[in-house]
Amino acid sequence: MAKVPARVAARITSALKRFQPILAAAKARDVNESDTVVVVTDLLQEVFGYDKYADITSEHMIRSTFCDLAIKVASELQVLLEVKAIGLDLKDQHVKQAVDYAANQGAEWVGLTNGVQWRVYKVIFGKPLQQELVVEFDLLAMNPKDAHDVEMLSLLAKESWTKAKLGEYASLRQALSRFFLGAVVLSEPVLEVVRRELRRLNPDVRIGVDEIASALRSEVLKRDVIEGESAELARRQVARAASRRLRSAGEDAPAVREPNA
Repeated sequence: MAKVPARVAARITSALKRFQPILAAAKARDVNESDTVVVVTDLLQEVFGYDKYADITSEHMIRSTFCDLAIKVASELQVLLEVKAIGLDLKDQHVKQAVDYAANQGAEWVGLTNGVQWRVYKVIFGKPLQQELVVEFDLLAMNPKDAHDVEMLSLLAKESWTKAKLGEYASLRQALSRFFLGAVVLSEPVLEVVRRELRRLNPDVRIGVDEIASALRSEVLKRDVIEGESAELARRQVARAASRRLRSAGEDAPAVREPNA
């Protein structure tokens, strides 16, 4: 990640020191959801730099219901934030509700928090609708003096939206995920490189890309890397990226296919 501007880092460090005792006390009292929303609104302003009057709204209408908070920057919706009571553990069903909110508004980002725990998801529009966890942290566990912790918190800061920092971080995480790397390894261009290298090392052996793919699937890659919804999504993303590259290069070639096992 890029270095956090000194002004932003100073604000995050100072505010985090101030709010950690407040959060600990609120958690000890097990405050309700309404009071947690108040604390979260203050955090958004003091830690993350949003103007509570201009950038944050508590009544963002979505299909006759309301999301707890919505964050706008320059009047553009950036994040829909679902807030739960500070003593409530965040659950998968909470994510589903928030993602449904976002899909109805075309919002790309969803936040889920109980004030202490924070999760930020990127909404992946498609059928079915999916979400990818991009950032997760516990404010009580963050060290205000740790540069990495400050960098993680800065991803949610108002200043980051103007430079698309959260999107860049999401792309980096995606590129290094086991599902994406597995899809890249099993893509035809990479299999062709492996085939040529194997042939160079042993000219007498003739091996096809499908045989290499089968060996990788059965002997090298873990099953959970190449099967399931996340693996399928990664395969589609790799194929689309390869097709875009071919089109931008002006090559009249079909989209990259995934070899059969």
